[in-house]
Amino acid sequence: MAYADIRIEAPETFLAKDASANDLYRVALMYSEGSDVAIDLVAAHKFFNLAATRGHRDAKICRQEMAEMMTHAEVLKAQRAARDWMKKAN
Repeated sequence: MAYADIRIEAPETFLAKDASANDLYRVALMYSEGSDVAIDLVAAHKFFNLAATRGHRDAKICRQEMAEMMTHAEVLKAQRAARDWMKKAN
């Protein structure tokens, strides 16, 4: 199997609890672009949100772009998931 055919089930499993803003941003990009994972706008928004809370400027822009492509319910789901992830990380 070629490398390009490999799919990662959950790239966030490789993140440490104190993951950097850049690491969170990279995971968000994976989900938003479908790079090695299926496109998942809710997960992308979640990780852009987490990266933004850690000061990543580009993540703030991308988070807004994701929100514009999502339903209100999806945004709420992503925000809840981000809050849950932060609780587990602390």
